Amino acid sequence: MKTSDFDYNLPESSIAQTPIEPRDSSRLLVLHRDTGELEHRIFRDVSDYLRAGDLLVLNQTRVIPARIYARKETGGRVEFLLLRRRDEFTWEALVGGKGLRVGKRVLVEPEEQNSKAIHAEVVEILAGSERVIRFSESIEPYFSKVGNMPLPPYIHEKLDDPERYQTVYAKEPGSAAAPTAGLHFTPRLLEELQVKGVKIAYVTLHVGLDTFAPVTEENPEEHVIHTERCELPQETVDLINKTKQAGGRIVAVGTTSVRTLETAEIGNRELGIVSPDSRLPNNESRISPFTGPTSLFILPGYQFKIVDAMITNFHLPKSTLLMLVSAFAGREKILETYRVAIQEGYHFYSFGDAMLIL
Repeated sequence: MKTSDFDYNLPESSIAQTPIEPRDSSRLLVLHRDTGELEHRIFRDVSDYLRAGDLLVLNQTRVIPARIYARKETGGRVEFLLLRRRDEFTWEALVGGKGLRVGKRVLVEPEEQNSKAIHAEVVEILAGSERVIRFSESIEPYFSKVGNMPLPPYIHEKLDDPERYQTVYAKEPGSAAAPTAGLHFTPRLLEELQVKGVKIAYVTLHVGLDTFAPVTEENPEEHVIHTERCELPQETVDLINKTKQAGGRIVAVGTTSVRTLETAEIGNRELGIVSPDSRLPNNESRISPFTGPTSLFILPGYQFKIVDAMITNFHLPKSTLLMLVSAFAGREKILETYRVAIQEGYHFYSFGDAMLIL
């Protein structure tokens, strides 16, 4: 297996630059894994494929306005993209600007006149352009004044409404990027699914920038994925176990939900918290609550224990996310589906169209 096995050519015109309105009017490409059959639908038609007794699992993380501009004492402009919070004053960040060595101090200034400036200091150098930044006080209360929405680098259009880069159920602040498969849902569609008998449960995984990073190693197994924090609460665990016992399907919305569920199963199994139960369908493992870091990198050959179906967007070439969906549906099926999607004019990436993989 080589990283080049997960490459494909995407025309620039296929990259969505703005979100569609309403959210659930995006296109939906349905892939049946068992036959390879493809169906072309509209996202709100997803209810035709979900049935009473299924469980829809959503990632309720909320994107923080983590792009912050600052200036050096000499007047030079720098940029921080906050990635992970270490404590009240300290963040790991991706930085833009020269001379940002340990001990370098800059000023973060709110746009409003007479507002107090916040000092920030580089306290540690990490890999590449990553630094550990310590602020003179907690930066989070100032997000509304100094923070900007961290749109992906392939989106060049200005986003008029920052809430369009949030899911309608976003609740827990902490992400540097949106779990974009969830952007297609509207409150009305979620209500219709529940009326139909589809249960809804939530997990949290705070998305880091590694979601946009291509794998550069020739052998993808040598790639080290960044750690992200996730949580699977007891309430969701109970719904998953009941759904499995009743023969329903676990439908994960987005690769972040997939990784959270599969991380919990692996982590708990390694700790001896769960074990296969012959009374469950297909000898599936029960799952227990989990809170902690995940660096789970899912490649073809991985055996999924929890997830039965997946809703996802179209992913970047050579990315860990493309490898994950290839593990779920088969590399050749996914690449052929992507070829058809490009041919049929689907839009790709964060504001693009969706896939349902059954």
